[in-house]
Amino acid sequence: MSSPLYQVITGGREWPSRYTFSPAVRVGNLMFISGTTATDENNQIVGRGNIVAQTRQIFRKFEALLAAVGATFDNIVQTTEYITTTEGYKATAEVRRDFFKNGFPAATGVLVAELLRDGALIEISAVAVIPERAS
Repeated sequence: MSSPLYQVITGGREWPSRYTFSPAVRVGNLMFISGTTATDENNQIVGRGNIVAQTRQIFRKFEALLAAVGATFDNIVQTTEYITTTEGYKATAEVRRDFFKNGFPAATGVLVAELLRDGALIEISAVAVIPERAS
């Protein structure tokens, strides 16, 4: 459900009413993507133990959210990555190159002791600027 101030974006996924956050919200031409982990349609972690596979799954979920408002990875201007391990983290750069084809957003990486989602090695949030013509 959207508020009068913003539009909730789910990327076509069913969003459980028990959650007290939205996958993404759009306010004017800004879209804020919540911290996202590498879950599948059954809410199970994809790529358990593999930070590269988890990063790829997260970005696939971002694709659906961005497409829902007529945007692409070119519209993302900032990301924040929370990681629980540096093992394999450098290899996530190749995943970023696969998705960010026309330059990279501002980015912050934070090493944390753990994430709320069991089995998650990485959680990513983002901010996108949506063109006026996008839905």
